[in-house]
Amino acid sequence: MPAKRALGLLTLLTALLTAAFLEAEESPRSTAFVIELHGEIDRSMMVYIRRGIERAVKAEAEAVIIDIDTFGGRVDSALQITSLIGDVKEIPTVAFVTTGEARTGVSWSAGALISLSCDRIYMEPGTSMGAAAPVYQTPEGGTEGASEKEVSAIRAQMAALAEKNGYPKAVALAMVDYDVELVEVTEGEKVRAVTREDVRGEGLQAGRTISPAGKLLTLTAGEMERYGLSSATVDDLGELLDDLGVGEAEVVRVEQTVPDQIVAVLTSAGLTSLLVLAGIIALFIELTSPGFGLPGTTAIICFAAVFVSNFLLGTVGSLELLLFLGGVVLLALEIFLIPGFGVTGVSGILLIVVSLVLSRQTFIIPAIDWQWDIFRANLLIVLASVTASFLLLFLLARYLPRFLPFRRGMVLTSAQRVEEGYTVQVGTDRGTLLGKSGRTLTVLRPVGKAEIGERILTVESEGEYIPAGTTVEVVEVDSNRIVVRSS
Repeated sequence: MPAKRALGLLTLLTALLTAAFLEAEESPRSTAFVIELHGEIDRSMMVYIRRGIERAVKAEAEAVIIDIDTFGGRVDSALQITSLIGDVKEIPTVAFVTTGEARTGVSWSAGALISLSCDRIYMEPGTSMGAAAPVYQTPEGGTEGASEKEVSAIRAQMAALAEKNGYPKAVALAMVDYDVELVEVTEGEKVRAVTREDVRGEGLQAGRTISPAGKLLTLTAGEMERYGLSSATVDDLGELLDDLGVGEAEVVRVEQTVPDQIVAVLTSAGLTSLLVLAGIIALFIELTSPGFGLPGTTAIICFAAVFVSNFLLGTVGSLELLLFLGGVVLLALEIFLIPGFGVTGVSGILLIVVSLVLSRQTFIIPAIDWQWDIFRANLLIVLASVTASFLLLFLLARYLPRFLPFRRGMVLTSAQRVEEGYTVQVGTDRGTLLGKSGRTLTVLRPVGKAEIGERILTVESEGEYIPAGTTVEVVEVDSNRIVVRSS
């Protein structure tokens, strides 16, 4: 019965979390979808953006508008969002950098990367875009720039997006690379922003310096329009829709909902640590207890919450699930079939740790700095939880019976010592059993029952399989261990 309840709870949890991201309502055919991208870019925001884009594509919307107001965030999540936007082929995608009450009016760092992935960019007056070089927070609370390898990767991605969507590549490079010097050139009535190297190579006449070497480029709304990145500076969404030619379209706003916030909480470092901690403790108690009960149900709920929520973020696949199940199987084998605790148990724990780490990231083996940083953070979260769980198990086993009287009947707190007169085996057993012959009553694999003389005893073979009804001889007696050999 508990197993059925656990399966029912798991199914219900999966259904609720999955259904939260499937919108059943039908949208009008002539629509413009506005998807808000406000605040820090994280893993849960990627899921929310994906849901909004899927709704827009299903409704055959006139336009998908990403309402952007962000200082940036996780590089991997931003790259996933750019891929989602880039996959939209039939519908125009628009980045709209907005300002207003309680907003910052910026599209910086990862926000600039996402803006360049859209077909067109619009900005409200007083907004800005740029400063897209990846940085990391130091242990002291400051920030430091990423390595050249990572800057090169982001620089290439920025340039590729600019080239794909018709934006000036030189401007995109200057937003992410400190070494790029951006200058202004005038050709007739047209003003362009080019790198200093382009000026020398093309024999152009350089004008004012827009961004000197050693500084990252950030452009205002007016400068974005002047240098050909922004299609227009508009006062509000209505003016933007008019410029797109869909002014009469119905606006559908996609905002982060309670289910989005639930997934964000479930996948946060703090709650993930607690779920892993509780899940491992419950799993260990279940594996070392007869039958299936509350600990097993608790373990299923905890790990289901971890894997299902991360599945919705797109970071859990068959590999992570197989690794986790393999780890649980190895732990069970170590506890039930193999004496002591050795390679099998350690391997099981390692597989569980690896599966939990991989469930929090989109890559398997880190290749560049920001991936290494994410990997180290995920590994720290999981290892801290696993270590804390085993420490807590030790403390529970040692002190729980003392503080909880009702548990004393369930946990053995006394020892039967030889000096107090206790013994495993009467002293004459060794002499009376050693060398005696008998017959196996059950199969020995390697432990089973055998009739020795007139006594039915639990015996074991020397490792080989012995069928029932085989004549055996006692070759070793050690405490309550009786070893036999077929004769």
